[in-house]
Amino acid sequence: MELPDKQGHFGPYGGKYVPEVLIGALEELEAEYLRAIQDDAYKAELDSLLRDYVGRPTPLFHAKRLSEHIGARIYLKREDLAHTGAHKINNTIGQVLLAKRMGKTRVIAETGAGQHGVATATAAAILGLECTIYMGTEDMHRQALNVFRMEQLGAEVREVSAGSKTLKDAINEAMRDWATTVVHTHYVLGSVLGSHPFPMIVRDFQAVIGREAREQILQSTRRLPDYLVACVGGGSNSIGLFYHFLQDASVKMIGVEAGGRAIEPGEHAARFAGGSIGVLQGTRSYLLQDQNGQISKTHSVSAGLDYPSIGPEHAHLHDTGRVEYTHIDDVAAIEAFQRLSRLEGIIPALESAHAVAYLEVLAKRLKPDDIVIVNLSGRGDKDVQSVSEYLEKTHRRDAEDAEKKD
Repeated sequence: MELPDKQGHFGPYGGKYVPEVLIGALEELEAEYLRAIQDDAYKAELDSLLRDYVGRPTPLFHAKRLSEHIGARIYLKREDLAHTGAHKINNTIGQVLLAKRMGKTRVIAETGAGQHGVATATAAAILGLECTIYMGTEDMHRQALNVFRMEQLGAEVREVSAGSKTLKDAINEAMRDWATTVVHTHYVLGSVLGSHPFPMIVRDFQAVIGREAREQILQSTRRLPDYLVACVGGGSNSIGLFYHFLQDASVKMIGVEAGGRAIEPGEHAARFAGGSIGVLQGTRSYLLQDQNGQISKTHSVSAGLDYPSIGPEHAHLHDTGRVEYTHIDDVAAIEAFQRLSRLEGIIPALESAHAVAYLEVLAKRLKPDDIVIVNLSGRGDKDVQSVSEYLEKTHRRDAEDAEKKD
């Protein structure tokens, strides 16, 4: 059975948990989306933008030096080479084009690492819509470069200083905005989260990743991969890679969450390692919460992976066992960031570095002829300053520890 069902459920997950004022907007969005994907004119314009503007298809690159290091055949799906530097543009182009079709004049979005904000601002610029981006204060500090990029693209970036000052709080503010401006505004949700139909729509727009990867690996190697590996925050880049392989039993899939500093409350964002089922921001899924249902603080060196919940389709894939979920800590992610840079001349986003880091663990299970596709969901320009500060603090701490021992 194709999921979600008509009520927006993936098994027991998903659904539509929103204020009454947004029910009409969600119903309008679903109806227009289902019409649009049957409309040849809409599909032609979307395909043209993805090809001529975004730069699709993105390459599937055989990383030979990384392959030698790991001991298997490693291929990188180069979403970092898409326009704006990440996979997020696949979804924002589709949604902003849909918003224009619905007669909306303004789009809003939330952003954590800033890539979705940049991609939304980019799509709004080329399609001529007003754009407002909500971003947590903490993330604005970590991703100052992307804040500047959004502003240069014509977007208004609104700082969110409530709560943890990160992605969760940015979503809250964007939802409040949408509830009062639904007549002329469309909310461009950035991941496979939120109320139906967003998890379905975002998945479908991101499924181009796996569709291309499937064609490319078959053309290159004449067979399907043995493993797919992708980082998982909300889950859009991973479901984008996985979706067109879900029916292939021989293909193992691994989603990598943010292990942060430790699997202890407030120190990570690994929902399957420390979460339980609940409802957050419109959908039922696994989330990090305390015994009273209060949302727990999260931590990750990566601004794009520290969301306390995960997309409902991922929750379903976890429970059915179709996808294996694991986590990588901050230290390993930073090491992978440096390793890929030095072995392949590719500086990955810190989010993507979590997936690259897991190859060190997976190596114990791999044979030399095994084929692994890693989704390189974004490039690391935005993270260079954060990594520099992290390494400086680490070196300073190590020097102080060595001095104490002396």
